[in-house]
Amino acid sequence: MKRFNILTVLLLALIWSGCSVSKDVSLPNVVPGLFRNAIQKDSSSVGDLPLKSFINDLTVQNLIDTALVKNVDMQLALKNIDAAEVLFKQSKLGYLPELKLQVAASSSRPSDNSLNGLSLNQFTGSTHIEDYTANLGVLWEADIWGKIRNQKAGALANFLQTEEARKAVQTRLVANVAQGYYNLLMLDAQLEIARKNLKLNDSTLRIINLQFDAGQVTSLAIQQAEAQQLNAAQLIPRLEQNVTLQENALSVLIGTLPKAIDRTSRLDKMAIPQDLNAGFPSSLLSRRPDIKSAELALNVANAKVGVATASLYPSLVISASGGVNSFKASNWFSMPASLFGLVSGGITQPIFQRGQLKSNLKLAKIDREKTVIQFRQSVIIAVGEVSDELTKVEKLKAQYSIAAKRAQTLQQASKNASLLFKSGMANYLEVITAQGNLLQSELELTTIKTEQLNAVVGLYRSLGGGWN
Repeated sequence: MKRFNILTVLLLALIWSGCSVSKDVSLPNVVPGLFRNAIQKDSSSVGDLPLKSFINDLTVQNLIDTALVKNVDMQLALKNIDAAEVLFKQSKLGYLPELKLQVAASSSRPSDNSLNGLSLNQFTGSTHIEDYTANLGVLWEADIWGKIRNQKAGALANFLQTEEARKAVQTRLVANVAQGYYNLLMLDAQLEIARKNLKLNDSTLRIINLQFDAGQVTSLAIQQAEAQQLNAAQLIPRLEQNVTLQENALSVLIGTLPKAIDRTSRLDKMAIPQDLNAGFPSSLLSRRPDIKSAELALNVANAKVGVATASLYPSLVISASGGVNSFKASNWFSMPASLFGLVSGGITQPIFQRGQLKSNLKLAKIDREKTVIQFRQSVIIAVGEVSDELTKVEKLKAQYSIAAKRAQTLQQASKNASLLFKSGMANYLEVITAQGNLLQSELELTTIKTEQLNAVVGLYRSLGGGWN
């Protein structure tokens, strides 16, 4: 009895100390108070807006809806979630005992000249041995050191990580589809500008040909006007090629075969949101999928350290089995004579495994330190991306204002040059130069407008918007 009491006290002491085997590492505080280049108004953020409230163009919405269903990366992310969910459900059963049912029947005939054969014939009058067994076995391991608890916590964190990975794929997919569509609108606008400029060059070339016939200009004027016209003409097939390539890229992105993209929008009709509040950087911790994934990775690492630590300590396993057994089939299930039962319990303490368990613990702790570094890096990258997009939004707005004024000035200059040329008060070089400058300024204006739209979408994505 005294020995039994000592074992009971030791077991209770082991259970009591189990909660302090492994201590979790907390997240580092690396979030700044404000974003660089941000004019802070309140805690509201454009990243909190639902997707269809932020992007209200129906064509873009339809493209995004198609991409969320058919995009390959999105489909793989959903399958990863399914796989992680299976593992998580399995981990929740860790506290339950293992049950095994065994039904066996055997027959053996020993040699008549063997000791077993002589004894069998003497005592039973038979030349063979039969054995029939049906038993149910139970095996249960007590979670003294939190091993099963940590395995369950790690499985949960892994499952949540796959969900955050899906959100990260979706935010990037939403941004890529929107930006691809805006690039397509830019190419449409540039193609329209190139065709308009080609008509203008054709008109100028006809006038110069008339002046050449009248002896007012030399062949050099015709050659330079033709070169200007060919330059504009060459731009058209190149832009048409880029339109097709962009349509193909967008089709592949949304998970369909390459095809023409239906669009009714025009680049000049796309509005740039003016009030783009970024909120506080601390909100990124709960909104950015990549940061949430890095946080969950630390939970997984903490759980692995807990499992590795628990492996160094004793494990208590209790097993039991019971059923029916007989050496004759006729009385196999004869009750209660055929019943048998067995209960056992044991504590196993690892002593020497060539340093494997300690090495596993050290590696788990190193991996945990790496996840802390990766979390810090993910926060720094996220804050940097938001600051970059805020800078783009602000500076592109100023660039567009200047470029619009320049394009307006060059439009008037081109008109004046054409009027003066027709009246003989300007030479052909001034007309060609004005038309060339106007073409470049209008193309540049469409590029800046597209960069503005892309920067707005980039800001939305960098703030964690697009998955809700």
